[in-house]
Amino acid sequence: MKKIVLLSLLAAGSLFAQVKGDIEVPYISYEIKMGKGFDAVQANCLMCHSFGYIINQGPQSKEFWRKKVDKMIVHFKAPIPEEDAKIVTEYLYKHYGNGKLK
Repeated sequence: MKKIVLLSLLAAGSLFAQVKGDIEVPYISYEIKMGKGFDAVQANCLMCHSFGYIINQGPQSKEFWRKKVDKMIVHFKAPIPEEDAKIVTEYLYKHYGNGKLK
């Protein structure tokens, strides 16, 4: 019983937390490499998530990028046509790849 009261007080206490002054949310700028295929990335990828998601994957193999594109299509139901999936994979591998096919 004491635990429930303590947890309730702790949870309710956060309702009264106040901050004086303005709060600034930091802006993070991501370096976007322009090139052939970027239009397909913009049309098919950036409508759902930021470019930071792509960059945060780090340099990866061509197979990794293809599997990532396939995951978006299969599991997240991204409406990416096969031709665009190939273009997106090539763009990601060329600009954010590690030079390895696998």
